[in-house]
Amino acid sequence: MPAKSKGNAKFMAPVTPDAVLAEIVGAKAMPRTEIVKKIWAYIKKNGLQDKKNKRMINADEKLSKFFGKKQISMFDLAKLISKHVK
Repeated sequence: MPAKSKGNAKFMAPVTPDAVLAEIVGAKAMPRTEIVKKIWAYIKKNGLQDKKNKRMINADEKLSKFFGKKQISMFDLAKLISKHVK
């Protein structure tokens, strides 16, 4: 019987956030899934989800460096994370 499947190993492989992303999630290497969780925790803690359109995320000072603009759609998060990890 084969060993337990790991799912998509590349997706779960730890990646290292750059300085901009590290301000939000911390500097240690972690899987992308963990980075997404930490970004959402930050967004919720600081009330940055747009009140009218829940799919939009408003940037505070730290997030505007990460986003490169004032507001993004939640669907753009994955693309942005890719730009900010090694």
